[in-house]
Amino acid sequence: MPTATIIELSTEEQAALLSELRQVRYGHLLAAHILLLLSAGKNPTEIAEFLFCSRSSVYRTARAYRDGQLDWQQAAPEDETAPRLSRWQRQLRSLIKQPPRLFGWCRVRWSCATLALTLAVLSGVEVSRETVRGELKVAGYEWKRAKLKARDDDPERLRRLARIRQIIEQRRPSELILFADELDIELLAKVGYQWMLKGTQVEIPTPGKNQKHYLAGALDPWTGQIYYVLGPRKNNVLFRQLLTSLAERFGKRYTRIYIVLDNYSIHKAKAVGQWLERHPRFELVFLPSYCPRANPIERVFGDVHDKCTRNHTRQRLRTLVQDVEQHLAVNGPWQYRLSKIYFTYEVDVALNKLDLEEILGIAA
Repeated sequence: MPTATIIELSTEEQAALLSELRQVRYGHLLAAHILLLLSAGKNPTEIAEFLFCSRSSVYRTARAYRDGQLDWQQAAPEDETAPRLSRWQRQLRSLIKQPPRLFGWCRVRWSCATLALTLAVLSGVEVSRETVRGELKVAGYEWKRAKLKARDDDPERLRRLARIRQIIEQRRPSELILFADELDIELLAKVGYQWMLKGTQVEIPTPGKNQKHYLAGALDPWTGQIYYVLGPRKNNVLFRQLLTSLAERFGKRYTRIYIVLDNYSIHKAKAVGQWLERHPRFELVFLPSYCPRANPIERVFGDVHDKCTRNHTRQRLRTLVQDVEQHLAVNGPWQYRLSKIYFTYEVDVALNKLDLEEILGIAA
């Protein structure tokens, strides 16, 4: 009978081997082993013990495979005429996708120098930072500014998007749908890009003490018309002034006016609720939390910043506010399409469920 082969390793030797194992697990080698063992019927606990990894790694790999997010699922068919990549080139393409802190660096972004040093440790091949920079460009990478992404984890997100889309698709000629929000107008200029002579940099004077004024607006995305009021404070008084101006403007032309807006506290103030009781034709429809893409008026306000408040040199807030008013009077209309997030498969399902609930409610 075959006998078991047992090798006794010290704690230090085991730690060193585990460290070496983690360093060579690039190109989804660990993911390939996990998927093969899952296919063989092994459970996550057995796989984690067998491969010396965590159970979360097993679950994460399975989820990525089902979502088609693994590199080999997304890559185009290999071009046989293309040159084969060396080991350090493959490692560089895998390394750039990982945070530097995983490799002992006290930083959040890779530089070409730190990539070169890390590659020297992992692959034993010493390359210069300029070589790394050139290889990254060949791989399709470029150095550019990141963008902020708001949280988008509202548990009612799909239902709220479906509700707004339902209102839009079932809108009657006697109904009006507006998207509302508030805009800060600051004397302290927002700094942004503009054309400058090479070797020079435009200087934007600061006001010393910043001053602010506020605009509350409502956009009709189908006509591109924006309706707004101005005020010294961003509170429920300013929002009620906007609602009152809309009521006066449209009179009894519409039997129903929907105002789609975010969950800012001034929109849910007690005084606003009292105003709505006196004006039953108005209904507030709230967007998902942390979902500015769902509100097309955000693009209008972005245009205000581009045309008026970015890199401005106004010394008086009153003059800057006049610039904003002139822009809104001259540069419209803003007929922006609704974001694609309203038309995803998940929202379609939520919309069908919402329609079914209303049908069953009517039948009951």
